[in-house]
Amino acid sequence: MPNIRHTPVAPTRRRALASGETIDPHRHDDHQILYAGSGVLAITTDAGTWFAPGTRAIWVPAGTVHAHRAYGDLDLHMLGVPASVNPLGLDRPTVLEVSPLLRELIRAWTRGPHDDTPERRRLNAVLLDELRASPQRPVHLPEPTDPRLAAVCATLRRDPADPRTLAALGAAVGVGERTLTRLFRSDLGMTFPQWRTQLRLYHALRMLAEGSPVTTVAHACGWSSTSAFIDVFRRAYGHTPGVHARVRSVHDPDEGPRLRSRP
Repeated sequence: MPNIRHTPVAPTRRRALASGETIDPHRHDDHQILYAGSGVLAITTDAGTWFAPGTRAIWVPAGTVHAHRAYGDLDLHMLGVPASVNPLGLDRPTVLEVSPLLRELIRAWTRGPHDDTPERRRLNAVLLDELRASPQRPVHLPEPTDPRLAAVCATLRRDPADPRTLAALGAAVGVGERTLTRLFRSDLGMTFPQWRTQLRLYHALRMLAEGSPVTTVAHACGWSSTSAFIDVFRRAYGHTPGVHARVRSVHDPDEGPRLRSRP
């Protein structure tokens, strides 16, 4: 990632991003928690992409070079966490499940004012406790480093609905199925079906955030039927894509006007 910006202190604030808007690659000396109250947030590093709808947050460890992208209008809550405090013990970006309580704690913490008061210290303690209890979710699309595997993954990124088997995809780029099977496990840490499902879910979230109908999304992302898509989506996110689409634009009316400021 060229032109990497260094912002020592990870900010705690709320920011609106329009659909398609990005924040350029940067890093902080602090940890950061990123939560999208609406839309879908994608965080990209050299290791891949982590993506989160409104029921998820992304933990970004201190020093991690990362870029943001919004799908749908994004209501982004950013929480800086001192590098000396790591309630999760994580050293790589991770997607976390956001309970209703944690969601309200995040909203309260980013709403401000940010004075160092006893009340705010108690709020911070509860927030960190709730973070420790948050389940981690495998919502990560790792980036291949092997050029043979990268060629196959690039083909599917261009068309997630491509129905070809791994053998057929490998034949198109001159690599055997057994070799690719091994590379998916060694390079990406998952099987080919697992990676393709993550890719399709990523594209599905993007399309839903931008207002595409559920049936259109199911077809464009390669599911054999709308019901099959709904089943996979529900198992991944705990609710149907229809529910996700209906709540993608819901905001907290008490949080005041959106803020636009540098990360």
